[in-house]
This record gives sequence, structure tokens and C-alpha cells, in this order.
Amino acid sequence: MSSRPDSGRVVPLPLLSNHSASRSSVTCRFRCGNACAHEAPNTSDNAYFGDIVASVLSRRGALKASGVLALSVGAASALGSTAAAQPGAPVQQGRPGRGPVPGTDFAPVAPNTQDAVVIPEGYEQGIVIRWGDPVLEGAPEFDFNRQTAAAQEKQFGYNNDFAGLIPLDGRGRENLMVVNHEYTTETHMFPAYDENNPTEEQVRIAWAAHGLSVVAVERERGGGFRPKPSRYNRRITLNTEFEVRGPAAGSDLLKTSADPAGTKVFGTQNNCSGSVTPWGTVLSGEENFNQYFANADSVTDPVSKERLARYGLKGAESDRKWERFDKRWDIAREPNEPNRFGWIVEIDPHDPRSKPVKHTALGRFKHETASIKVARDGRVVAYSGDDERFDYIYKFVSNGRIKRGASAHARRHNMSLLDDGTLYVAKFTGNSPAGEIDGSGKLPADGHFDGAGEWLPLASGKKSFVPGFTAEEVYVFTRMAADAVGATKMDRPEDIEPNPVNGRIYCALTNNTNRGSAGNAGADEPNPRVGNKHGHVLELDDDTTGTKFRWNLLLVCGDPNDPGTYFGGFDKSQVSPISCPDNVAFDRHGNLWISTDGNELDSNDGLFAVPVDGPERGKVKQFLTVPVGAETCGPVVTDEVVTVCVQHPGEDAEDPQNPTSHWPDGGNSRPRPSVVAVWRAGGGEIGRR
Repeated sequence: MSSRPDSGRVVPLPLLSNHSASRSSVTCRFRCGNACAHEAPNTSDNAYFGDIVASVLSRRGALKASGVLALSVGAASALGSTAAAQPGAPVQQGRPGRGPVPGTDFAPVAPNTQDAVVIPEGYEQGIVIRWGDPVLEGAPEFDFNRQTAAAQEKQFGYNNDFAGLIPLDGRGRENLMVVNHEYTTETHMFPAYDENNPTEEQVRIAWAAHGLSVVAVERERGGGFRPKPSRYNRRITLNTEFEVRGPAAGSDLLKTSADPAGTKVFGTQNNCSGSVTPWGTVLSGEENFNQYFANADSVTDPVSKERLARYGLKGAESDRKWERFDKRWDIAREPNEPNRFGWIVEIDPHDPRSKPVKHTALGRFKHETASIKVARDGRVVAYSGDDERFDYIYKFVSNGRIKRGASAHARRHNMSLLDDGTLYVAKFTGNSPAGEIDGSGKLPADGHFDGAGEWLPLASGKKSFVPGFTAEEVYVFTRMAADAVGATKMDRPEDIEPNPVNGRIYCALTNNTNRGSAGNAGADEPNPRVGNKHGHVLELDDDTTGTKFRWNLLLVCGDPNDPGTYFGGFDKSQVSPISCPDNVAFDRHGNLWISTDGNELDSNDGLFAVPVDGPERGKVKQFLTVPVGAETCGPVVTDEVVTVCVQHPGEDAEDPQNPTSHWPDGGNSRPRPSVVAVWRAGGGEIGRR
């Protein structure tokens, strides 16, 4: 549908301190355990950028001579090399071109607060699948008032986040859609929910509503996708057995009474973003796992207590009270169970009987995602962000090389690549004087937020590079190892993806309102604003398998009328306002697509397209907005269809029994997290008129 006039915004619940003003306290409570209402768990004394810039300036001339200060946006042929970063030309400022870049030729949607998915003129939309829709054979139709755990095990899970599309044919008509289910909001899921006394059946429904869904979807002629019965269809839940692999498998730190070998875990939870690998599997990041565990306060051993605190595990009874029905959620009884979450998991959607894997070589933290780039020598590189205020960006470089082809044998081989290699964490250096980074977002004199960086090695196989840490400790307590080597504290690094056209790496840093507050890190060049409520987008020119990179901020988000925003140098009077970037994706032209979470500009969240090269670099255009209270997640951009996951619609309701949203079914219906598809009316390519 086309954009319509603003229908008014519903006032949400009073928010806890430090919460996003636009995000419901209910969402913050159930998604991340009110993380922003607590002090950030990173209390390390790593040097801040402002503290080290003086020493950087003394080397500035040498750095310029070596070419590591300027980020080239030119020839992609030099990217993906395994050699050290080479000299590059200055960043090309965006400026008006002769016409819209292919893939971005649509009339931008205006900011709004409608209870609808609002799309550009000339486009149509349809629901692909909703919470509770059948996935497996024998699944009943969804009945909000008569839910059961047995039914939910066969139905589409709750709060869809990442989505990946894997073609089964050469025409893109038959596909597998793999979707994460990040978290459950019990107060909105059940018609009668006593927060102090949940029933066992409600808890088991929640266990079944977590995890992932694999759904075969068929492209409708001239339209979107529709689910279909298939032997590939699968539900992965908190009851699904996972194999633990890599250098920490079998560690004493992972052993429990139910798994004395430390090699088997039931379930995956709080799965946020993810990626489709070049070999056709799906990687998914376990993020805010800490909130599910009880009785961290009962731990008295100082070493264990410090480890729990660094991962945000604290308190007595858990919010959901799962520990009443399974002791593994009780740290007092199963102290190692939290160590079995916070990993990158991998599933093979082509084999519904295969056992999913937790890869310990990629480290344990609040993984937003892991995304793969194949180096020229065939090794694979996985990039990942730790979605917490003042936490870090990581990469993993495999020792083995990719096996080409789509056979089951090739997939098994390539899945093993993520079990053997080197794990690194990023340290950033800016190239501007400290006085020019004043915390306002004002550009320094050279016109760019940019600089160089280094990947600091943490561990490889059984070898630790961090003094005082064994290799097993590096993998299980990766945050603490990264603290020890002096990684750069970032503003909530979320989705991070390689651009398939220009080879650069793009990372969404969602926000960090604690930046520059008392006792916290101040502004630095890669995180240039104090009280950063709008976030920014980072661009890396990485030497892939090496240890050097160059970086640049593509966007400093917010209201274009705010002088503390930056849109790649493009004329800010011609861009859409954007706030709180979360997930990223690319179209075949190499344009960056950004979904948002927590828009701080009095509008619903949305999906945006922006060219990253050429005269239109930085020209942000809004493609859609999602309904009241919802977050835009997991964009998939194909030539003819765009899909997004609409998460937690209506969750800003003061009374869950009277929701603020009735999307997607309308009327007086309950809101249901869903996947929606958008396409051009009459067919044709997205963003080309």
C-alpha cells in the first residue's frame, strides 16, 4: 500500500531508566532482560581512543605514508586479498548524481506511526507466515486460547528475527526460508499469564516457541512467497539436541550432570541475527542468554562470580521462572549450564535429520550474528559483533579451505572449517586530533571519521595468545580475554556482513546512550557521539586473513537536520531520517539495506536502502515501515521480492489484553510476529522503474 497520513502514536508504558524512549519496557524486559537498565558488564580499563590519540598523532605522518588512514571506495579488485591493506584514495563524498542508483529507484516512504506495513507507491505486500502457523505435518491451526506445547513444536515460533532464503532450484521459485525465533513475551502470548506462577505448560510452550523454523516456500507468480508442505520443514527448539564442536568441546567448563562429556546441549535460545553460508547452511547467533538463568547471586567463588557478572548473569529468581521446571536453568544446581549458550550455531537445512552444531572456536559472547567471507586462498573468515554497550567486534579465520560444490559431502567439510582456526578481536585507531572528536558528532577537519585498525589474536586451536588464560578459557570467557588484550569498546555492534560487490565489511552499531556518561568510555573516532541514541554504520576495508584493516563511518544516524549526523557526505536535505541501525543486507547491485530497532525519531521502525559507492553514496531512502510497537528484522533482498521479519508488534501495550496493534490480521485480532513480503505491482525488479 502507499504511505498514508499519520494516524497518531500510542503512548507506551513508563520506561525504566536508560531505556530507549521509543522501545517498550515489555520488549526490553523479555528480549534482553532490561540490559540497558543495568550498568554495562564491561568494567575493564581498556584504553579509550581519547587516551591514546596523542601517541597516534606522533605517528600520524608514518601512518599516512603507509596508506592506512584513508579508506578507498574505488576498485573492488583490490579487496578480499590476503595481503596487508594497501594504500587507498580518500573516501569519495556522496553527491547528487544523474539519477537513482539501480535498486534504489523508488519513492521513499515518509516516517509514520501507522499500525501497518507501509510500502512505496507501486508496490504490493503479503504475509508469508505468522506465529503459530503450521510448519510440520499434523500441526493444528493456531488457537490463541488453546495453545499447547505439542502444537507449538510443530508451528512457527515466536518473535521471528533473522531470515535466510536458500534456493532449491535455479529459478528462485522453490526456496527454503530459515527463520530465528529470538525470544518469548509470555505476558502477550497467553490470555491468562500469572508472572509469579507460570504453569508448566506455558513454560513448555515458550521452550517450543524459541529456536528456528525451516519452511519450504514457493514464489507466487508476480507476488511473494507462500509456505508449502515439504520433507525439509523443521522446527528447532529448546528441546533439540545440539553437538558441541571445536576446541572447547569436552571442556570441564561445559560439563553438566545431564552431559558429563561436555559435548551435547539441548536447544538454542535468544537467537538474534544470522547468515546463509556460501555452502548453503545457516549460522545463527545466541545473544541475550543471560536472562534465562536463576540464582547467580548464590555463587560465592570470586572467580566464578566475576565471570557471571561479565556476561550479565545476576539476581535470584529468573523473570520467566523456568528453573522451577528444569534445574538446568538454576545456576546453583547447574553452574556450567550458562556456559553452553552464547555460541554461534549452524544448521544444515538441506538435511532435516542432521544434528545442529555449536561452534566453540568462534568464541562465546552475545553474538548478534556471524557472516562469512571467502578469502582468495579459499580460507573462510567469519565476522561477528557482541551486542552489548562497550563490547567488541571479532573475526575468525579458518585454517582449512572451502570445498566447492553443493553436495552433502562439501557441506559437511565446510561446516568443519569453523572448528579450526584463529579468533581475533578488533582494536581501532582514529587519525584525527583528540580535540576534534568533541562528542557531538561533528566531523573532524579532514571531513571523515576514519582510521586504521588491528586484529588482536586471542586463541588458535589449543593455543592461547592471552596471558593468564588457557585456550579453553579464551573460548568460554571470550569477553574477558578481549578485555585483557585491550580491544576497542564499541556502541553495541550488531549485524556485520561482507558486501558481495565491493568486498568491504559493514557493521551496524545500534546505539549507546551511556557513551560519555560518568564512569564510562567517552567519545572516540569510531564512536564519535556521547549519549549516542541513534547509532551509526561502520565500513571496514579488511585484509581478510591478515591482521590489518582500514575503517570509515558510512553513516552517523539521526535527524538529517541535526549537525551531528553524517550521510556519507551526501546532501542531507535529500535523505530519509534513520535511527538505530540493526540488521544489514545487500542487493545484487551492492546497495546496503538497513533495518532498524528502536527508532528515536518519533516514527515506526523501518527498512532503508543506501548506495555505498559512487555519487549517490550515503543517500538513505526508506523503503518501508513496520506496525506500532514492532521492530524491523532479518531483511532479505532479492531481485523481485523483499522480505522482513516483523517482531513484537503491539508490545508497547499497557494492558496485554488490549493490544495497541492488531497486525497482521486486523480487526480486534491479537498481534502476531510475522514475515512479510513486498514486491512490485505487476512484477519487475525491486528499485527499478
